[in-house]
Amino acid sequence: MKAASILSRKNLVITRMDNIRFVLIIAFAMIVLMLWSAWQADYGPKPAAAQAESTESVANVKEDLPATANTGEQPQPSGSGEQSSAAVIQSSSSVAAPIVTVKTDVLAVEISLEGGSIQNLDLLAYPVEKENTVVNAARKMVGLAAAEKNHQPVRIFNSKPDRMFIAQNGLIPDSGSSAVSDHHSRFTAANNQYVMADGQDILSVPITWTDNNGLKVTKIFLLKRGSYEVTVTQSVNNNSGKDWSGRQYSQLLKTPFNENSGNMLTAGMRAYDGGVIYTEKEKYQKIGFDDMSEENLDVASKGGWAAMIQHYFASAWIPPAEQENRFYTKKLQDERYVIGTYSPPVKVANNSEVKFESRLFSGPKIQPMMEKIAPGLELTVDYSVLTFIGKPIYWLLNKIHSFTNNWGFAIIGVTFCIKLLMFPLTQASFISMAKMRKVQPRLKELQERFGDDRQRFNTEMMALYKKEKVNPLGGCLPILIQIPVFMSLYWVLSETVEFRHAPFMLWIQDLSVMDPFLVLPVIMGITMKIQQGLNPPPIDPIQAKILKMFPLVFTVFFLFFPAGLVLYWVVNNTLSIIQQTYITKKINAQA
Repeated sequence: MKAASILSRKNLVITRMDNIRFVLIIAFAMIVLMLWSAWQADYGPKPAAAQAESTESVANVKEDLPATANTGEQPQPSGSGEQSSAAVIQSSSSVAAPIVTVKTDVLAVEISLEGGSIQNLDLLAYPVEKENTVVNAARKMVGLAAAEKNHQPVRIFNSKPDRMFIAQNGLIPDSGSSAVSDHHSRFTAANNQYVMADGQDILSVPITWTDNNGLKVTKIFLLKRGSYEVTVTQSVNNNSGKDWSGRQYSQLLKTPFNENSGNMLTAGMRAYDGGVIYTEKEKYQKIGFDDMSEENLDVASKGGWAAMIQHYFASAWIPPAEQENRFYTKKLQDERYVIGTYSPPVKVANNSEVKFESRLFSGPKIQPMMEKIAPGLELTVDYSVLTFIGKPIYWLLNKIHSFTNNWGFAIIGVTFCIKLLMFPLTQASFISMAKMRKVQPRLKELQERFGDDRQRFNTEMMALYKKEKVNPLGGCLPILIQIPVFMSLYWVLSETVEFRHAPFMLWIQDLSVMDPFLVLPVIMGITMKIQQGLNPPPIDPIQAKILKMFPLVFTVFFLFFPAGLVLYWVVNNTLSIIQQTYITKKINAQA
């Protein structure tokens, strides 16, 4: 009885083995559907903005200052004693503060003289959309107008109320010290325009604030050629007749802007948009807008940084690494959120001067560049839970790109490397699948003979597998291997800014968007169909019919995937076909 029980359990396992590959393929199809939905949410047609664009200046918005560590109270903004410390919107008739425009080779910046806040910042090397000259030429050949594209540079900091994102910093006086400049105080500037000249490597933009008590603050923005960093120094000159003590704060204020929201299917797969801090103890931490709503952050750390990140780009305040900094968040009125840092108190003796310094990074999330700016800043490139796979893939892509100078060829090179790394496993899998295909006719004979006796059929099938040394689970390995690699490559392609607008060859001029002529997805579908023909079909006729539809279904999904991801799949399928064809012929020749 015991032997019969064991045999029965083995028969049950064998019965289920035939369905595992089918289940894995279905699961993979669901993952493709979710990734496709996520990609559509990011790159599909966008609904019209619910709120009209406004030209209201950031100077018309008052924001709370960070609470001081020693009192826990909100200091009153200087020069605004009649105002509440809560955020208020001034009337539209208020006079906006003057603007200082600054332009380097990579940045176009607008600095408001109300507080010296950076209210607009454009990345000159990153247009919103890239023109595909090949596609436009093809459209003209068939009598169609060229596709209209938005060639304006990507705007990171933005003063429009519905997309508000600004960088603020200032000074907080300690108890007993005179009020000094914060991000509400009115500064003055000698010039209203600064442009980095040819051959000039550093551009300095000074603005000043003074009061009637002998305090003077000079805020200097230092920009370098080819750099997305802005060094901000605040020099406090104290001639007030008494000592002054205070702290520097630097913060980012943002209104969340979601063009596509409410998609539960892809909510966990979208690129993260929200707050981030990096501390000495906890390292990289996401502080989402929901977290800011629930409670205010108050964390101390030596060094570190505070940031708001988005798809492809990041903005971070980086205080001096050698000092103890406090990081904070808060939710303001009208769905506005603040994340920032402030310094320890510094004493400025009478008739002396002290400088506070902080760095602001606002630019593309290029990992090698960010690694040099601040520890952990490269972690803002988020590859989800598959970071342990995504990081090596990115490293390998970057290395190959350094030789080919083409991200498309880098993808092809990575595909070869992955196939080579997985060769022993895929070799064993393809051998198992070839043997399965070889015994398929005999399995059908057994099914016809013992179709009404499931237990006898399972017994005979197990005996056949044992005799021919066939592992029915062996063919599942290629699918199991490809799922995490495929998802990791999806995240690498969608999160790595280097792929944005990266050309490959011929009509593929942007690897981060869909193939404009749909050639690669069609080729992918053909290779998938060929590869399917090399695999043993399921014994269950219903499963077999469903699987026959998969090449067409996957082709439809891949029509909307980025060309880089489809390129990987085409090369991977082609290599698999070559390898599997060789193994199948070898197994058949041994018969």
